[in-house]
Amino acid sequence: MNTKNFDFLKDELKYTGFGEQLYGELEQQLKQQAPQFQLRLQLAYHNSTVDHTLHFRRSDQTDRYFFNKYEAVLRSPDLDKERSHTFYINRNGGITTKEAYNLLQGRSVYKELLNAEEQPYKAWVQLDLKTREPSGNYKVKQYHDNYGYDLDKTLQQFHIKELQDPQQKEMLLRSLRKGNQHPVTALEGSEAVKRFVEASPQFKTINVYNEQRHAVMRETIQQQETPDRRQVQEKAVGLKESAEKRQSRRKGMTP
Repeated sequence: MNTKNFDFLKDELKYTGFGEQLYGELEQQLKQQAPQFQLRLQLAYHNSTVDHTLHFRRSDQTDRYFFNKYEAVLRSPDLDKERSHTFYINRNGGITTKEAYNLLQGRSVYKELLNAEEQPYKAWVQLDLKTREPSGNYKVKQYHDNYGYDLDKTLQQFHIKELQDPQQKEMLLRSLRKGNQHPVTALEGSEAVKRFVEASPQFKTINVYNEQRHAVMRETIQQQETPDRRQVQEKAVGLKESAEKRQSRRKGMTP
């Protein structure tokens, strides 16, 4: 068995989100030297489970094995039927197991990807859960930076306590970019309430949920215009209207 290859594969499993649970099975499979093999692992999230099938293949030229892809099957009591998608290790920007779960839930993940010329770029990735490709995978939608979705600026439109602390704010941004539904303390009217929020790049906003994770109107925690700001805007509009009236009178006096 190639021990360096074993160590490399262990790191890949760990950083993809599979932890250390499969190390023993992986070692046994590498010792058997089969051309290819699969490992399986189920992970639980909230009220759902995801069954993973990991695919490994030996090089045709050396004794090295490669972790090429994993299939993820989401099962949840909130869904009419299971959802499945295959994530390729070398071609999808390194989608972790938690990110795969979030994508199968319909949420978006912010990743650094490579274009056809191997140049890096960043984009929000989302699965179109209504459209299957010939391969059986869901169609993948991308929202690049030039699409105009700024998560930080979007969050500033809402009464979210965590935004007032730089460390908590950074944690919130990082979590939302991974596709998580993140718990926050929000202000609804004059009352502090617990809410879950998630990024919604397609519509350039966020989605908001209550403690039972049922969708609620985002406007309930959205910041309203302050009286001072409103007065400034009204004054500006009034000045503009006065100027237009003066200009109209001058035109009327012109022979």
